[in-house]
Amino acid sequence: MYLLSHPFCLCSSFRRNLFLTSYSEHWIFAKLEVAKYPKLVNNLQTEFKPRDLLAAVHFSLARANFSLSGIPLFPSSLQIRTYVQVYMKWKKDSYFDSIDAIHKSLHLKPIITLKNFIISSSSSPEDNYAVPISALSKKGSEFGINIKVARFLRSYPSFFEEFKGPLYDLPWFRLTQKAIDLDKEERLVYQEFRDDILGRLAKLILMSSGSRKVLPLKIIKGLQWQLGLPDEFLTNPPEYIEGYGSLKVVDLENGIKGFAVDLEEEGNDHKVLSTLQRNAMKRGEYSGNNKNETIAFPLFPSKGLRLKQKIKDWLHEFQNLPYVSPYDDFSDLNPDSDLSEKRVVGLLHELLCLFVEHCVERKYVISLRKYLGLPQKIHRAFERHPHMFYLSFKNRTVTAILKEAYCCDEVAAIDPHPLAAVRKKYVDLMKESGNILRSRRSNGSRSNHQQDEDDSKPC
Repeated sequence: MYLLSHPFCLCSSFRRNLFLTSYSEHWIFAKLEVAKYPKLVNNLQTEFKPRDLLAAVHFSLARANFSLSGIPLFPSSLQIRTYVQVYMKWKKDSYFDSIDAIHKSLHLKPIITLKNFIISSSSSPEDNYAVPISALSKKGSEFGINIKVARFLRSYPSFFEEFKGPLYDLPWFRLTQKAIDLDKEERLVYQEFRDDILGRLAKLILMSSGSRKVLPLKIIKGLQWQLGLPDEFLTNPPEYIEGYGSLKVVDLENGIKGFAVDLEEEGNDHKVLSTLQRNAMKRGEYSGNNKNETIAFPLFPSKGLRLKQKIKDWLHEFQNLPYVSPYDDFSDLNPDSDLSEKRVVGLLHELLCLFVEHCVERKYVISLRKYLGLPQKIHRAFERHPHMFYLSFKNRTVTAILKEAYCCDEVAAIDPHPLAAVRKKYVDLMKESGNILRSRRSNGSRSNHQQDEDDSKPC
């Protein structure tokens, strides 16, 4: 950081905090304690940009009648914004734009929803859960389908098989044997790894702000796909979480249901560690005993992405800041400081570690802003750290991807979600639908061509 060679201060009878700046756009925030000027004491905070400083240069030290030496700096509470306007140019990365487990997942979600509905509503499991199209045709919005349900089902013949029903030759659909086998494997994962999946939900709740760790049910329902929660969880939450001691169903205001983590059940001596903390401990770089210990974020630059030197300098200073765990109290942090931003970036890293594909649509993160204590412009955290996160604009949405999950060579740097392997098998089965449809079109064109040749032959 740099101090002014010709220091001056800006003061007002309505401001308590002093902001200094240097010509290199480095900012220093210092708390102002002036006993001689009680009228200067106020809780407001104001940030002056260079153009504001030029307009206010008349407020000099001589006029204010106090000196720079009278301003105490507190290292424990000093919070610095060394470079405010960090702008990172977005760079396309074809590797992250081509990961099927991420981008096919958006198309897979309505398929799995339909599959689960057919299994739960069918009365003929011996006939591969056959149902008439009339039982599905008017529920497209519930499945997240914006086209006719029958057309959607015919688009995925590797999942759904069409046949004529017993009455009036109406179309019926049933699951293919491959889809049934994968469904059995998926349900087995939910049974064997139930505690792991609920543990990820509990960690999400523990990241919530405030002393009472709680999240509304509607927020958790919106993240059901990302967290890998089964439909049974939302159908009967108390029954599904029974036996998982620290997770409770609670009543919030206006009759809203929510999930809370009982801190007494967790134990006062039980400290939740983030993925970054656990990995740093394995490497011997972090002990967890000192609050001001530093953990540098793992960086994975995309090919061709170059940063300006001043941004590199800021990033180096940012990496050397103390690590703030997403599970720790952050109420004493200045929201406009680099330290607060490091807490936000660490929280986003931990959040994506909990999800199945280690990615999330940006709109879901914005919906969590109120509950996790995130800044209003949370999207900038993804944009300012392109070495950690990649923003993909495929599928007419913005998806934030954790690079470490797909680039790190370290074994088990991020614990894979128990459901990830099954999801990949579902994606592979979904690809088979494209091959089946192409084969049908090819066979149809050949048969039409053969028929034309037969018709052209002389009698």
